[in-house]
Amino acid sequence: MLTMQEWSKNSAATQQVGVLLFDGFSNHCLANTIEPLRAANMLSARVLYDWRFLTLDSGVVTSSSGLQVAPHQALNQAQGNMLVVMPSYGFLGHSGWKTQSALRAAKARFGTMVGMDTGSWLLAEAGLLDRHRATIHWEELTGFSERFPEIDVVRERYVIDRNRITCSGAMAAFDLVMHLIGQDQGQALALEVAQLFMTRDSARSHAGGAGSTSAFVNKALAIMQENLEQPLSVPEVARRAGRTQKVLEARMRVDLGATPAQIYRRLRLNLARKLVMETDFPVSEIALRSGYDNPSAMTRAFRSEFGVTPRTLRS
Repeated sequence: MLTMQEWSKNSAATQQVGVLLFDGFSNHCLANTIEPLRAANMLSARVLYDWRFLTLDSGVVTSSSGLQVAPHQALNQAQGNMLVVMPSYGFLGHSGWKTQSALRAAKARFGTMVGMDTGSWLLAEAGLLDRHRATIHWEELTGFSERFPEIDVVRERYVIDRNRITCSGAMAAFDLVMHLIGQDQGQALALEVAQLFMTRDSARSHAGGAGSTSAFVNKALAIMQENLEQPLSVPEVARRAGRTQKVLEARMRVDLGATPAQIYRRLRLNLARKLVMETDFPVSEIALRSGYDNPSAMTRAFRSEFGVTPRTLRS
Protein backbone atom coordinates (compact mmCIF):
# COMPACT_ATOMS: atom_id res chain seq x y z
CA MET A 1 0.00 0.00 0.00
CA LEU A 2 1.26 3.47 -0.87
CA THR A 3 1.73 6.13 1.76
CA MET A 4 0.22 9.59 1.30
CA GLN A 5 3.69 10.89 0.49
CA GLU A 6 3.93 8.36 -2.34
CA TRP A 7 0.42 9.33 -3.52
CA SER A 8 1.65 12.89 -4.17
CA LYS A 9 5.41 13.01 -4.65
CA ASN A 10 7.56 16.05 -5.34
CA SER A 11 10.45 14.55 -7.30
CA ALA A 12 13.04 17.18 -8.20
CA ALA A 13 15.26 15.33 -10.68
CA THR A 14 14.28 15.43 -14.35
CA GLN A 15 14.08 12.00 -15.97
CA GLN A 16 16.12 11.93 -19.19
CA VAL A 17 14.46 9.66 -21.77
CA GLY A 18 15.92 8.67 -25.12
CA VAL A 19 13.56 7.25 -27.75
CA LEU A 20 15.42 5.24 -30.39
CA LEU A 21 13.42 5.22 -33.62
CA PHE A 22 13.83 3.13 -36.76
CA ASP A 23 12.17 3.33 -40.17
CA GLY A 24 8.73 1.76 -39.82
CA PHE A 25 8.14 2.89 -36.22
CA SER A 26 4.52 3.23 -35.10
CA ASN A 27 3.13 6.75 -34.66
CA HIS A 28 0.59 5.30 -32.25
CA CYS A 29 3.24 3.72 -30.06
CA LEU A 30 5.35 6.88 -30.07
CA ALA A 31 2.41 9.12 -29.13
CA ASN A 32 1.29 6.79 -26.35
CA THR A 33 4.80 6.88 -24.94
CA ILE A 34 5.50 10.60 -25.14
CA GLU A 35 2.13 12.31 -24.71
CA PRO A 36 1.60 11.16 -21.10
CA LEU A 37 5.09 12.46 -20.25
CA ARG A 38 4.26 15.80 -21.86
CA ALA A 39 1.00 15.94 -19.92
CA ALA A 40 2.82 15.16 -16.66
CA ASN A 41 5.14 18.12 -17.31
CA MET A 42 2.23 20.41 -18.14
CA LEU A 43 0.06 19.44 -15.18
CA SER A 44 2.90 19.64 -12.67
CA ALA A 45 4.28 22.88 -14.19
CA ARG A 46 7.73 21.28 -13.94
CA VAL A 47 10.05 19.49 -16.34
CA LEU A 48 9.69 16.03 -14.86
CA TYR A 49 10.60 14.33 -18.13
CA ASP A 50 12.93 15.45 -20.91
CA TRP A 51 12.96 13.27 -24.02
CA ARG A 52 15.14 13.11 -27.09
CA PHE A 53 14.41 11.33 -30.37
CA LEU A 54 17.41 9.26 -31.42
CA THR A 55 18.50 7.21 -34.41
CA LEU A 56 21.55 5.07 -34.97
CA ASP A 57 23.15 7.52 -37.41
CA SER A 58 21.30 10.82 -36.71
CA GLY A 59 19.40 10.47 -40.00
CA VAL A 60 15.70 11.21 -40.52
CA VAL A 61 13.40 8.24 -39.96
CA THR A 62 9.97 7.58 -41.49
CA SER A 63 7.11 5.94 -39.63
CA SER A 64 4.93 3.16 -40.97
CA SER A 65 2.38 5.77 -42.03
CA GLY A 66 4.85 8.19 -43.60
CA LEU A 67 5.52 10.63 -40.76
CA GLN A 68 9.13 11.81 -40.86
CA VAL A 69 11.02 12.59 -37.65
CA ALA A 70 14.34 14.43 -37.51
CA PRO A 71 16.19 13.11 -34.43
CA HIS A 72 17.78 15.29 -31.81
CA GLN A 73 21.01 13.28 -31.97
CA ALA A 74 22.58 9.92 -32.72
CA LEU A 75 22.36 7.15 -30.16
CA ASN A 76 26.13 7.10 -29.55
CA GLN A 77 25.96 10.74 -28.39
CA ALA A 78 23.10 10.22 -25.95
CA GLN A 79 22.77 9.17 -22.33
CA GLY A 80 20.04 9.28 -19.73
CA ASN A 81 17.85 7.46 -17.27
CA MET A 82 15.94 5.40 -19.81
CA LEU A 83 16.36 4.28 -23.43
CA VAL A 84 13.16 3.30 -25.24
CA VAL A 85 13.81 1.11 -28.31
CA MET A 86 10.96 1.45 -30.84
CA PRO A 87 11.28 -0.30 -34.24
CA SER A 88 7.67 -1.59 -34.64
CA TYR A 89 7.26 -2.74 -38.26
CA GLY A 90 10.12 -4.31 -40.19
CA PHE A 91 12.05 -4.93 -36.99
CA LEU A 92 13.94 -7.96 -38.33
CA GLY A 93 15.61 -5.71 -40.87
CA HIS A 94 17.04 -3.63 -38.02
CA SER A 95 18.38 -6.51 -35.93
CA GLY A 96 21.86 -6.79 -37.46
CA TRP A 97 25.27 -6.35 -35.87
CA LYS A 98 25.21 -2.56 -36.13
CA THR A 99 22.10 -2.29 -33.96
CA GLN A 100 23.31 -4.96 -31.54
CA SER A 101 26.65 -3.22 -31.05
CA ALA A 102 24.99 0.19 -30.55
CA LEU A 103 22.54 -1.17 -27.98
CA ARG A 104 25.23 -3.00 -26.03
CA ALA A 105 27.27 0.21 -25.89
CA ALA A 106 24.20 2.22 -24.83
CA LYS A 107 23.67 -0.10 -21.86
CA ALA A 108 26.47 1.72 -20.01
CA ARG A 109 24.91 5.15 -20.64
CA PHE A 110 21.26 4.45 -19.75
CA GLY A 111 19.97 3.19 -16.43
CA THR A 112 16.98 1.33 -17.87
CA MET A 113 16.45 -0.26 -21.28
CA VAL A 114 12.90 -0.50 -22.64
CA GLY A 115 11.70 -2.58 -25.58
CA MET A 116 8.45 -1.13 -26.95
CA ASP A 117 6.32 -3.25 -29.27
CA THR A 118 8.90 -5.29 -31.22
CA GLY A 119 11.81 -3.47 -29.59
CA SER A 120 12.09 -6.46 -27.27
CA TRP A 121 13.48 -8.45 -30.20
CA LEU A 122 16.31 -5.99 -30.77
CA LEU A 123 17.21 -5.97 -27.09
CA ALA A 124 17.18 -9.77 -27.09
CA GLU A 125 19.43 -9.99 -30.16
CA ALA A 126 21.90 -7.77 -28.33
CA GLY A 127 21.85 -10.14 -25.35
CA LEU A 128 20.29 -7.53 -23.09
CA LEU A 129 17.31 -9.63 -21.99
CA ASP A 130 19.15 -12.83 -21.07
CA ARG A 131 17.78 -14.32 -17.83
CA HIS A 132 15.01 -11.73 -17.66
CA ARG A 133 11.23 -11.98 -17.87
CA ALA A 134 10.02 -10.24 -21.00
CA THR A 135 7.16 -9.84 -23.42
CA ILE A 136 6.73 -8.61 -27.00
CA HIS A 137 3.90 -7.82 -29.40
CA TRP A 138 1.73 -10.90 -29.06
CA GLU A 139 1.86 -11.68 -32.80
CA GLU A 140 5.60 -12.33 -32.32
CA LEU A 141 5.36 -14.10 -28.97
CA THR A 142 5.81 -17.69 -30.20
CA GLY A 143 8.72 -16.85 -32.50
CA PHE A 144 10.31 -14.75 -29.77
CA SER A 145 10.12 -17.58 -27.27
CA GLU A 146 11.60 -20.09 -29.72
CA ARG A 147 14.38 -17.77 -30.85
CA PHE A 148 15.47 -16.75 -27.32
CA PRO A 149 15.12 -19.74 -24.93
CA GLU A 150 17.29 -17.95 -22.35
CA ILE A 151 14.48 -15.40 -21.83
CA ASP A 152 11.43 -16.11 -19.66
CA VAL A 153 8.83 -15.05 -22.22
CA VAL A 154 5.36 -14.23 -20.86
CA ARG A 155 2.09 -13.05 -22.39
CA GLU A 156 1.65 -9.78 -20.53
CA ARG A 157 0.84 -6.22 -21.56
CA TYR A 158 4.16 -5.08 -20.12
CA VAL A 159 6.83 -6.55 -17.87
CA ILE A 160 9.22 -4.75 -15.51
CA ASP A 161 12.17 -6.93 -14.51
CA ARG A 162 14.90 -5.00 -12.70
CA ASN A 163 16.29 -2.43 -15.19
CA ARG A 164 14.69 -4.08 -18.22
CA ILE A 165 11.18 -3.22 -19.36
CA THR A 166 9.32 -4.77 -22.27
CA CYS A 167 5.94 -3.82 -23.65
CA SER A 168 3.57 -5.58 -26.05
CA GLY A 169 2.26 -2.73 -28.19
CA ALA A 170 0.90 0.78 -28.57
CA MET A 171 -2.07 0.55 -26.20
CA ALA A 172 0.05 -1.20 -23.59
CA ALA A 173 2.65 1.56 -23.98
CA PHE A 174 0.15 4.04 -22.56
CA ASP A 175 -0.53 1.70 -19.63
CA LEU A 176 3.19 1.31 -18.99
CA VAL A 177 3.96 5.03 -19.06
CA MET A 178 1.01 5.72 -16.77
CA HIS A 179 2.42 3.17 -14.33
CA LEU A 180 5.87 4.79 -14.47
CA ILE A 181 4.43 8.26 -13.86
CA GLY A 182 2.59 6.96 -10.80
CA GLN A 183 5.70 5.16 -9.58
CA ASP A 184 8.04 8.11 -10.14
CA GLN A 185 5.81 11.10 -9.43
CA GLY A 186 2.95 9.75 -7.32
CA GLN A 187 -0.53 8.45 -8.03
CA ALA A 188 -2.04 11.93 -7.71
CA LEU A 189 -0.32 13.09 -10.88
CA ALA A 190 -1.01 9.78 -12.62
CA LEU A 191 -4.71 10.24 -11.93
CA GLU A 192 -4.60 13.80 -13.33
CA VAL A 193 -2.91 12.56 -16.52
CA ALA A 194 -5.50 9.80 -16.84
CA GLN A 195 -8.29 12.37 -16.53
CA LEU A 196 -6.69 14.53 -19.21
CA PHE A 197 -6.78 11.60 -21.61
CA MET A 198 -10.36 10.80 -20.53
CA THR A 199 -9.51 7.52 -18.87
CA ARG A 200 -9.81 6.88 -15.16
CA ASP A 201 -8.14 3.48 -15.45
CA SER A 202 -4.78 4.78 -14.25
CA ALA A 203 -3.56 2.27 -11.67
CA ARG A 204 -1.63 -0.60 -13.23
CA SER A 205 0.01 -3.63 -11.73
CA HIS A 206 3.71 -3.32 -10.99
CA ALA A 207 4.33 -6.84 -12.27
CA GLY A 208 3.23 -5.82 -15.72
CA GLY A 209 -0.05 -7.62 -15.99
CA ALA A 210 -3.38 -6.20 -16.99
CA GLY A 211 -4.40 -5.33 -13.44
CA SER A 212 -6.24 -2.03 -13.13
CA THR A 213 -8.54 -0.05 -10.90
CA SER A 214 -11.70 -1.88 -9.86
CA ALA A 215 -14.87 -1.10 -11.81
CA PHE A 216 -16.57 0.40 -8.76
CA VAL A 217 -13.49 2.54 -8.01
CA ASN A 218 -13.74 3.93 -11.54
CA LYS A 219 -17.44 4.55 -10.95
CA ALA A 220 -16.66 6.33 -7.69
CA LEU A 221 -14.10 8.53 -9.45
CA ALA A 222 -16.69 9.42 -12.08
CA ILE A 223 -19.21 10.30 -9.36
CA MET A 224 -16.64 12.54 -7.65
CA GLN A 225 -15.74 14.22 -10.95
CA GLU A 226 -19.39 14.94 -11.66
CA ASN A 227 -19.93 16.48 -8.22
CA LEU A 228 -17.05 18.88 -7.65
CA GLU A 229 -19.04 22.09 -7.15
CA GLN A 230 -21.43 20.43 -4.70
CA PRO A 231 -19.30 17.69 -3.10
CA LEU A 232 -20.99 14.58 -1.79
CA SER A 233 -20.09 12.86 1.44
CA VAL A 234 -17.83 9.82 1.10
CA PRO A 235 -20.63 7.51 2.34
CA GLU A 236 -22.89 8.90 -0.41
CA VAL A 237 -20.19 8.38 -3.07
CA ALA A 238 -19.81 4.80 -1.86
CA ARG A 239 -23.58 4.25 -1.92
CA ARG A 240 -23.87 5.53 -5.50
CA ALA A 241 -20.95 3.33 -6.50
CA GLY A 242 -22.75 0.32 -5.04
CA ARG A 243 -20.40 -0.38 -2.14
CA THR A 244 -20.06 0.44 1.55
CA GLN A 245 -17.75 3.24 2.65
CA LYS A 246 -15.44 0.68 4.27
CA VAL A 247 -15.12 -1.38 1.09
CA LEU A 248 -14.58 1.71 -1.09
CA GLU A 249 -11.90 3.08 1.23
CA ALA A 250 -10.05 -0.23 1.34
CA ARG A 251 -10.16 -0.68 -2.44
CA MET A 252 -9.05 2.88 -3.19
CA ARG A 253 -6.10 2.49 -0.82
CA VAL A 254 -5.05 -0.64 -2.71
CA ASP A 255 -5.69 0.69 -6.23
CA LEU A 256 -4.70 4.34 -5.85
CA GLY A 257 -2.80 4.59 -2.58
CA ALA A 258 -5.09 7.15 -0.93
CA THR A 259 -8.45 7.43 0.76
CA PRO A 260 -11.60 8.58 -1.07
CA ALA A 261 -11.52 11.84 0.91
CA GLN A 262 -7.93 12.55 -0.14
CA ILE A 263 -8.68 11.77 -3.78
CA TYR A 264 -11.88 13.85 -3.79
CA ARG A 265 -10.00 16.79 -2.29
CA ARG A 266 -7.31 16.51 -4.96
CA LEU A 267 -9.89 16.46 -7.77
CA ARG A 268 -11.54 19.61 -6.41
CA LEU A 269 -8.21 21.38 -6.05
CA ASN A 270 -7.20 20.31 -9.57
CA LEU A 271 -10.32 22.10 -10.80
CA ALA A 272 -9.42 25.15 -8.72
CA ARG A 273 -5.92 25.21 -10.19
CA LYS A 274 -7.30 24.93 -13.73
CA LEU A 275 -9.65 27.87 -13.10
CA VAL A 276 -6.85 29.94 -11.58
CA MET A 277 -4.63 29.38 -14.61
CA GLU A 278 -7.22 29.55 -17.39
CA THR A 279 -9.80 32.12 -16.25
CA ASP A 280 -9.95 35.53 -14.60
CA PHE A 281 -12.55 34.44 -12.03
CA PRO A 282 -11.99 35.90 -8.57
CA VAL A 283 -10.76 33.50 -5.90
CA SER A 284 -14.17 33.61 -4.22
CA GLU A 285 -15.89 32.26 -7.33
CA ILE A 286 -13.17 29.66 -7.92
CA ALA A 287 -13.69 28.47 -4.36
CA LEU A 288 -17.43 28.03 -4.94
CA ARG A 289 -16.92 26.22 -8.25
CA SER A 290 -14.52 23.78 -6.60
CA GLY A 291 -16.79 23.01 -3.67
CA TYR A 292 -15.53 25.43 -0.99
CA ASP A 293 -17.93 27.81 0.72
CA ASN A 294 -15.02 29.68 2.30
CA PRO A 295 -12.34 31.16 -0.04
CA SER A 296 -9.82 31.19 2.82
CA ALA A 297 -10.31 27.47 3.36
CA MET A 298 -9.79 26.83 -0.34
CA THR A 299 -6.64 28.96 -0.35
CA ARG A 300 -5.20 27.08 2.61
CA ALA A 301 -5.95 23.71 0.99
CA PHE A 302 -4.56 24.96 -2.34
CA ARG A 303 -1.30 26.10 -0.76
CA SER A 304 -0.97 22.85 1.17
CA GLU A 305 -1.48 20.79 -2.00
CA PHE A 306 0.49 22.81 -4.56
CA GLY A 307 2.91 24.82 -2.44
CA VAL A 308 1.63 28.17 -3.70
CA THR A 309 -1.47 30.32 -3.21
CA PRO A 310 -3.97 30.83 -6.07
CA ARG A 311 -3.06 34.52 -6.38
CA THR A 312 0.68 33.77 -6.50
CA LEU A 313 0.18 31.09 -9.13
CA ARG A 314 -1.91 33.44 -11.26
CA SER A 315 0.58 36.27 -11.00
